[in-house]
Amino acid sequence: MSQSNSYGNLTQEQIEILGRQGCSAQDWSQVKVADGFNTARVRNVQFLGRVHVGRFTGGIRLAGGLEKPSGIYNATIANCIIGDDVYISNIGVHIANYDIGPNACIENVGTMVTWPGATFGNGVKIAVLNEAGGREVILFDELSAQFAYLMCVHRYRPVLIEKLLEMTAKEVKKAGSDTGKVGAGARICSTPEIVDVNVGPYAVMKAAASLVNGTVLSSAEAPSVIESGVVAEDFIIAESASVTGSAHLKKVFVGQGCKVGSQFSAESSLLFSNCEAFNGEACSIFAGPYTVTHHKSTLLIACLFSFYNAGSGANQSNHMYKLGPVHEGKLERGTKAGSFSYMMWPCRVGPFSVVLGKHTRIFDTSDFPFAHLEAGADGKCSMIPGLYLATAGTLRDAQKWPNRDRRKGSKKRDMISFDTFSPYTVGKMVRASSILIDMQNSTDRSVEEVSINGAQMKRVLLRTSQKFYRTAIEMYLLGKILARVEKALNGGIKGIRKALAAEADGVFSRDWVDIGGQLMPKQRLHDLTDAIEGGEVTDFAAFCGEVGKIYEGFEKDEWAWVKETYKEYFGRALESLTKDDLAEAAESYRTTKIRFLKQVLIDAEKDFGGLSRTGFGQDGSAEDLDEDFRQVRGLYDDNKFVKETRANIKAVEQRVAEFKERISAISWSKWR
Repeated sequence: MSQSNSYGNLTQEQIEILGRQGCSAQDWSQVKVADGFNTARVRNVQFLGRVHVGRFTGGIRLAGGLEKPSGIYNATIANCIIGDDVYISNIGVHIANYDIGPNACIENVGTMVTWPGATFGNGVKIAVLNEAGGREVILFDELSAQFAYLMCVHRYRPVLIEKLLEMTAKEVKKAGSDTGKVGAGARICSTPEIVDVNVGPYAVMKAAASLVNGTVLSSAEAPSVIESGVVAEDFIIAESASVTGSAHLKKVFVGQGCKVGSQFSAESSLLFSNCEAFNGEACSIFAGPYTVTHHKSTLLIACLFSFYNAGSGANQSNHMYKLGPVHEGKLERGTKAGSFSYMMWPCRVGPFSVVLGKHTRIFDTSDFPFAHLEAGADGKCSMIPGLYLATAGTLRDAQKWPNRDRRKGSKKRDMISFDTFSPYTVGKMVRASSILIDMQNSTDRSVEEVSINGAQMKRVLLRTSQKFYRTAIEMYLLGKILARVEKALNGGIKGIRKALAAEADGVFSRDWVDIGGQLMPKQRLHDLTDAIEGGEVTDFAAFCGEVGKIYEGFEKDEWAWVKETYKEYFGRALESLTKDDLAEAAESYRTTKIRFLKQVLIDAEKDFGGLSRTGFGQDGSAEDLDEDFRQVRGLYDDNKFVKETRANIKAVEQRVAEFKERISAISWSKWR
């Protein structure tokens, strides 16, 4: 029941009053009311089956400050529990089999019914990545990106999948009920059809077209919104999500903080935290956190994304098949697709790459992050590894994503690692550098192009790309060491030695993985999956607990990786570094970081160059052009990003100077 009211039978006088007010009941003895029930606020209502009704003493405040008195008006109510101060009005057919929480509002609704055995979108099996099946993910209310990733991608471990399915079955069973729920404070208005849908507290559902077999999770801190012509079937929409603008969803999970609208259509797809999906369409996609698609002509199909940005007209195809649409793609975190870019699956793209042109050949550039991938006239992929390392866009992305987390409330299901530079991406750079060196050493100078996993690369760029990666690797490693030692300077020599030592519970893996937006050492993943297969992790709550522990241990694991990789890359163990070595490392960091930031500023300045001014000052003189540009775009020197980057350069200068001064003052005689 919605609350702990004491319910009793209506008195004969109350029944007579209700009758005069246009009310009737199949059996008045089945209608129970709370103490203090107000007959004046129940008019033109037909009661069918068992109905419990709460007190009506207050009102419902609606948008625009309008307040309506709580009560039930012009409705048929069948087998429902109605909480205190609920407002129900103008129900076209009936509300049947619902537990409606206090202060909820249901107005101008056609049919709202729950059928026996409903699971409210839980248990729906959707074909993610592979349209032909084989990677199905089963929906349930608490589904997280990490859980879904393992279920979808790790099909090569059948015992693991079996255990995950057992956990899923437990969650689906919890959701099953013959009665639907409308949470306290929910607002449901002008929706013709609501069938087998649970509605969370304080959710807003206004002018949706049809909602069938789903759940709208919501809370006072993180209300969800469903509005304006939305059609959804077999769905779960998580807290603080917004689905509006005649969006069409079928077999879709919409994660926390997502925005979906402007006639976007999706089928058999997962959209996790903070995705934005407008105008275009999606089919069988795994959209990890911060996947963004905004354009009408964009099609996303059979692919795994995260932190992805799709340009206008970007699309993919999984139709290079003989026996069905079985091909799939993987665009690793931070990838951008240019306008009207196209990829024929199967392909795989490394992190933070940019894809341009029509690619009709298969390629795998997953070991080459920050790459420029452009299709030639023949459809072949031409690659420049590392080109997008020192760009304004890359630096802005690193800054913007944490600030755009729309998830509200204390419970955030998806574990999200925001770091642009991490053991995951830097580890790929280390591998890529090794590959490029081998290619350079083994390729004759007469050769113009080399082929790497289906991508073409000009031989003369092998050395250039190594330089791109070397700069980023050194900047990352030296920056992490500087930050580590900085925190320990007050502890003197002992503090520094402790800081440079390995963390007792840190886990080292040469390779790191990205599990639905969460970065972790591969060993952590193996330990987790082994624990699931071995029966140590038996339910979803325990799974979330283990994933949370891995997330909390990120810095310790990262340090273990930095410590070992520094030794391999520079040929010296951190323990062997002297005071002068650390000062020199800080100076190298300063030089590399400032060079990096200055390259970013040069890239940003292109937005203020002469070609960028084309189209300004349409009907004026050359002077008017400059003034028009200044009024619209502002000045380069006044740009917020430019100012912040310049301030960052000064901060690096000051930081390193202070570090060198402080470390020089420490007695080093007892280092050994």
